[in-house]
Amino acid sequence: MLKIPAYAAMSAKAPMTPHTIDRREPGAHDVLIDILYCGICHSDIHQVRDDWGGSLFPMVPGHEIVGTIAKVGGQVSKWKVGDTVGVGCFVDSCRQCEACRQGEEQFCEEGTSFTYNCYEQDGKTPTYGGYSTRITVDEEYVLRIPPGMPLERVAPLLCAGITTYSPLKHYGIKAGKQVAIVGLGGLGHMGVKIAKAMGATVTVLSHSAHKRENAMTLGADDFVATSDKDAFKQNARRFDFILDTVSAPHDYNAYLELLKRDCTMVLVGIPDPIPLSAASLVQQRRHLAGSLIGGIRETQEMLDFCAKQGVLSDIELIPIQKVNEAYERVLKSDVRYRFVIDMASLK
Repeated sequence: MLKIPAYAAMSAKAPMTPHTIDRREPGAHDVLIDILYCGICHSDIHQVRDDWGGSLFPMVPGHEIVGTIAKVGGQVSKWKVGDTVGVGCFVDSCRQCEACRQGEEQFCEEGTSFTYNCYEQDGKTPTYGGYSTRITVDEEYVLRIPPGMPLERVAPLLCAGITTYSPLKHYGIKAGKQVAIVGLGGLGHMGVKIAKAMGATVTVLSHSAHKRENAMTLGADDFVATSDKDAFKQNARRFDFILDTVSAPHDYNAYLELLKRDCTMVLVGIPDPIPLSAASLVQQRRHLAGSLIGGIRETQEMLDFCAKQGVLSDIELIPIQKVNEAYERVLKSDVRYRFVIDMASLK
């Protein structure tokens, strides 16, 4: 076993503190990655604080990982030492079920092995994430980072990027489509950039009127302050597609009324249960759907698309010693738009 420096939460709601974890030596098909950068996702905070229940401790969060390969197993064919790579939200799956065979490993019917707060496929070895100096991963679950991309700004693409790219791609967003992005945080700002790069006309819907300038700077074509009393009436049946990135409770029914007939709103945030009126769907044959990250193939496609289009996350780079402060700032929406940890600060 390798002894790896990390930052961990030792119990629910405990602060992140220095810790040492065990990583396996690379097996025949594994690669060992020196981690350079790791993004902070809002889900890291939820899981560290056991907001969703079932958290495993000690917990080393982090699933937006970029680094370089330090060692390869004897039968690795895809990678070599020195390659710049990424690891996203999961590190293994059963590989046999229909979802895995179709490249949708995030929906593995036997249970995806998520990058942290989960178990390896043996069902007993805990997974630890990217708030650490190194990680060992099977070569099939590693992603190639296209050359020339600033790595610290690539890291959030491994979660925020694919979380927004996948539904936009799945529902055929292209030039001529009127797309609304609900929320302008870590997910929302990537949704704006990616939808715009796909050719759509993009409108940001935000309760906070002061975010108008930021939305337009990111490339949005329009901004609607949903706090305005007439906002929903004035924009009724305007959009072909709505990507809802908000995890705080809000009225789905009001937003569904902004869709044209036969159009779709996709949820990528997970707020507390919200009442849904069947009439919001039935009256215009609308669709309400959900989406969860993407498989390895689609995540690689997203990285290549972002490289070609010049799409990157807007970040604030921090040392690992400021992670607890960063968590508090995320909860206050005090970041534009994603914190990324420089893991050199742990070495």
